[in-house]
Amino acid sequence: MNSPDREPISPARVVFLGTPEFAVPTLRALIAAPETTVALVVTQPDRPAGRGRQLAASPIKHLASAHGIAVLQPERLRGQEVLERLRAADAELFVIAAFGQILRQAVLDIPHRGCLNVHPSLLPRHRGPSPIPAAILAGDAETGVTIMLTDRGMDTGPILTQERIPLDRDATAATLTPRLAELGADLLLRTIPAWLRGAITPQAQDAARATVSRTFTKADGAIDWSRPAVVIERQVRALNPWPRAYTSERGKRLIVLDARAIDSTPNLPTPVSDVPQGTVIGIDSAGPLVTTGEGLLALKEVQPEGRRALTGGDFARGHAALIGSRLGQPSGDKNES
Repeated sequence: MNSPDREPISPARVVFLGTPEFAVPTLRALIAAPETTVALVVTQPDRPAGRGRQLAASPIKHLASAHGIAVLQPERLRGQEVLERLRAADAELFVIAAFGQILRQAVLDIPHRGCLNVHPSLLPRHRGPSPIPAAILAGDAETGVTIMLTDRGMDTGPILTQERIPLDRDATAATLTPRLAELGADLLLRTIPAWLRGAITPQAQDAARATVSRTFTKADGAIDWSRPAVVIERQVRALNPWPRAYTSERGKRLIVLDARAIDSTPNLPTPVSDVPQGTVIGIDSAGPLVTTGEGLLALKEVQPEGRRALTGGDFARGHAALIGSRLGQPSGDKNES
């Protein structure tokens, strides 16, 4: 779908709904744009954070407060008082970016020209809460952002515009998220004027092509060395910065921050097929080489338990008996099977 040309229009009153860092470029763009006036910001309540568990405001609240914009922080968008605050903003549009709630029809009906959602995937692929790591895990060749008209479903509304970018092999969730956040903000500003002047016809999503992402937990970071190296590499990249992929080395947790599936088998003294999966079989310029269900995985950056992050080479130099040890086992016995 082609993105519309941007034309100046009278400033449209907007209510913005969002919470995490991903939403910041979109709110910043709406504040700066002559086409929009942000009348109200809705974000999640302050939450305990850090070691001291002190209440901390969301990145969106910090930005809104810095610009003197009124902030609403309900636990849920329910109740007459909340609805009245939203109606009082007299908004043409609600704009949503990573707000984290499915909106009820009573909320969707408030803005005069609907609710626009900035979603970081090429819908209908990767609906749901974790589209960015889901695209990396799936090995997608491309990704992008979608501006959709929100309905009562989870990312099921009709598409207004999309923009695609290649999904680089070395992309992580940490590097891809800010890139898509900026792309989404830019696309939104090119979409709003055309939408308000009636130049965009919403396109229904093809439900038959839909996939749904899920919320990841710490357990999703556990590396299964019986899986192919390329799949484990995607896991490492998709779960960086959270919850992070991990294994164990001599019974202690070893976080894997960067890894690369080896395309060609290096010259090793022992055939890979004769070695149990998860065994450190050698070391090359990228780092320790670990056997998997298919191919070898080079550990390029790791963080041993209780220590700082290290390159794979530095980690190997500090472990003289690393070669032959088997990762992911309860102890460090070399011959464990």
